[in-house]
Amino acid sequence: MSFLTQLEWRFSTKKFDPEKKLSDESVGKILTAIRLTPSAYGLQPFHVVVVTDVEIKKKLQEASYGQPQPADASHVFVFFSRTDILDRIDAYMKLSFGDESGSEKAVKIAERFRQMAGRYEGATGAEWAAKQTYIALGFAMAAAAELEIDSCPMEGCDFAAIKDIFDLPEIFTPVLLLPLGYRAEGPARSKTRFPKEDLFTNV
Repeated sequence: MSFLTQLEWRFSTKKFDPEKKLSDESVGKILTAIRLTPSAYGLQPFHVVVVTDVEIKKKLQEASYGQPQPADASHVFVFFSRTDILDRIDAYMKLSFGDESGSEKAVKIAERFRQMAGRYEGATGAEWAAKQTYIALGFAMAAAAELEIDSCPMEGCDFAAIKDIFDLPEIFTPVLLLPLGYRAEGPARSKTRFPKEDLFTNV
């Protein structure tokens, strides 16, 4: 079994078995993959709410236009982007340099980060953070596949309603849902992908 084999195995599961639950160990491994996700400047402008509460999952189902995955899945990861970029820079420098965060080297790096952050304000910053969040989604789905845990990324949702479900600061914006669990049934058809010639160009 290899990573590529598991990519062949996975599919976007539409029907989860509500009786089968993820172990805490498996959830921890997926969260570790998210935590180790690469991001621009290491700022990780995202936050994940892990939902197991039955009533909240029902609310997520309602906000997903009645799609069954959020209610039937063992866990639902709600991915939020965050726009507090300048605060993230300060926090990152303290994590990275510790007591040396006030050193000349650290100050220069922080200033370079702030110059970058100046380009990411308002809508541009929100878009940048959302793109970074999708990288974390990819790592979560890959980790789940390696563990033979099923997943289904969901964008077809009322995200304004989802934001109202959670008591989080305004800097957090819900971007997508990732129900996780175990399939109740396999894929209805074989995996369909465009050929390599359509997707790749060698120069």
